[in-house]
Amino acid sequence: MNVWFRQHRFAFGAALSHVRKAPGSFLFNVLVVAVALALPFAGVTLLDNARPLSEELSVDPEISLFLKTDTPRDQAQALAPQLQQILHGSHAKVSFVPREQALASLKEKSGLTDVIETLGDNPLPDSYVMKLEGFASGADAARVDGLAEQMRALPDVDSVQVDSAWVKRLAALLGVLRLALLLLAITLGVVVIAVVFNTIRLQVLTQREEIAVSKLLGATDNFIHRPFYYTGALLGLCAGAVALGAVALALRPLNTAIAEFARLYASEFQLTPLPPLGMAALLAISAGLGLVGAMLSVQRHLARLK
Repeated sequence: MNVWFRQHRFAFGAALSHVRKAPGSFLFNVLVVAVALALPFAGVTLLDNARPLSEELSVDPEISLFLKTDTPRDQAQALAPQLQQILHGSHAKVSFVPREQALASLKEKSGLTDVIETLGDNPLPDSYVMKLEGFASGADAARVDGLAEQMRALPDVDSVQVDSAWVKRLAALLGVLRLALLLLAITLGVVVIAVVFNTIRLQVLTQREEIAVSKLLGATDNFIHRPFYYTGALLGLCAGAVALGAVALALRPLNTAIAEFARLYASEFQLTPLPPLGMAALLAISAGLGLVGAMLSVQRHLARLK
């Protein structure tokens, strides 16, 4: 174990030595890779901030069933078991709303008490409100339409209103954003690997004679490869840190503009940086991309030197 640590400590020191020999080139490559990483990192940050915002919304679709105004109260209440049977297998909360309660709620919320009282008799029917849970995607929300069709066929039902359309739109929009971010991340990940690949290629060519001498002295391939692997991982790690810093700085002017917009909706929504665990994951990914680029470059170009 001590030998293993000693070998990797030597390889890491050799990687730092390579960086110190050409700091300008290393910093330029870090900047190029950071620009490539900044876009997907910003996308991940925005999606992470949008997730709790969407959870605060009433994302569970609702079905509102209105009975005919001349339906007796006992018949209206007897409809509940049939609704439970239709909703069997779905997590749903069924609430019966008497017409008197609906009228009182309308007076309280609309502020048109005087106008409503001039109507005389209560024009509102008895109704049921069914709030469904567990509909996290557009495909799930589409099942709400099928349930509504079965309810429309029940006796004494005048109309059924479904609010699942916006749920499907929201799910579809978030799905498109995730897919677009994934494609962008893959594309820019390839760019990162290509930049690191080229950087390590230049280092291999520069140290060609040193590598040849090391081989003559009996150095193994792993001993020769490790410093280049560490250089690639260090390049990716530094670039990831710069990209995260750039995203964090960009949140300040964005929050200034968002604060003015959110104030119009009586909200205090603000964009926040990723949590430490999320940042660590992105740094690990960026270091991994650098390592992959270094491995591909080393295996390709050192094989040619042989």
